[in-house]
Amino acid sequence: MRGMFDLMNICGEVVIGEGIKDEAPGIFKGEQLGTWMPGSPQFDIAIDPIDGTTNISKGAPNSISCIAAASPEEGVKVALRDVPSFYMIEASLRAARDSNTCRNAAIRFSSRCPIAETLAIVARALEKRVQDVAVMMLDRPRHKEIVEQIRAAGASLRMIGDGDIAAAMAPSITRSNVDLYMGIGGSPEAVLAAAGIKCLGGDMQCKMWPRDEKERKKLIDDGYEKDLDRVFRLTIWPTARTSFFVRPGSATVRSCAA
Repeated sequence: MRGMFDLMNICGEVVIGEGIKDEAPGIFKGEQLGTWMPGSPQFDIAIDPIDGTTNISKGAPNSISCIAAASPEEGVKVALRDVPSFYMIEASLRAARDSNTCRNAAIRFSSRCPIAETLAIVARALEKRVQDVAVMMLDRPRHKEIVEQIRAAGASLRMIGDGDIAAAMAPSITRSNVDLYMGIGGSPEAVLAAAGIKCLGGDMQCKMWPRDEKERKKLIDDGYEKDLDRVFRLTIWPTARTSFFVRPGSATVRSCAA
């Protein structure tokens, strides 16, 4: 990856990458990539060399490698945000056949809505019954209450073991037969998924989810108290250039949005 970036006339900075503490050989947060020639476009870069490490270690399918790059608007410092919390509660919505219906529903669609209300909004946007809405989620103990509420509402539930980037993007892929992704997943994965969802025309909303009081206190001490209650949306700069690259197995898919 680094060798290819060395050939690109960009001013790239890694905002989400491998961790030095993990002794990983990958591209680290803060690294500068590209030639950095005068006049080259600026890009924030997020990388996840393997999403679904458990799958690939067991020889199972559905692991992917991801790179997301976004060029910030004039006067904006950051295009891909490095969210400080370890986890975020996420919700991503599939695109409706009628884009205006989907867009109007997305105004009210929120990761902070009660589960039943969120499912009702999604069902209206997709012109379905709640019972026909398919929800995808990681199979984790922390999702016990959400699972119970989804089942109480009557929606269909699809649980997966790993790979929340692809899962969060699934509702935006028409042939996936997934209408909604919900749950608590890693913050870096949420940012990478958001880039892909933006390219595909879907909607995603997230909120920081501290694992315990110790993490909450640290976030407050680090100056993120106001962000704890903030709902993060796909973008506040609708014209930002975004690219998302994913390699599942040997096939490579590239998507761009302006």
